[in-house]
Amino acid sequence: MKRMYLLFSHELTAAQKEDAKGHLGVEEFVSMPEPLRGLWMDIPAQVASIAEHIDPVLQWLRKEAKAGDVALIQGDFGAVYAAVNAAKSLGLRAVYATTKREVREYCEGDSCIKRSVFTHIRFREYL
Repeated sequence: MKRMYLLFSHELTAAQKEDAKGHLGVEEFVSMPEPLRGLWMDIPAQVASIAEHIDPVLQWLRKEAKAGDVALIQGDFGAVYAAVNAAKSLGLRAVYATTKREVREYCEGDSCIKRSVFTHIRFREYL
């Protein structure tokens, strides 16, 4: 059974789940346990190295995933770089989501509201 490990801070949309199943052959989605998700979402900007901070996340991935699985990785640039390298070393397919952004503007009187709507397009593999 091919799994997709979710190293990112959002919930998957129905379109993303459908795409992962249809185009990547994913049968199960695996979120990080809550303490690890919290680490991934709150990487401290003030430290020189994040290696120690994200190590528990990478250890979890190494323990849980197997070659041929997929890892959806998005977040802090340095953490993403480390996680993509770790995933590839395990034989995982490391991907990220691509979206189309539509900006909609609503004006009433002297006030305008801009709203960005993001629509999932596809998963793209990290090079």
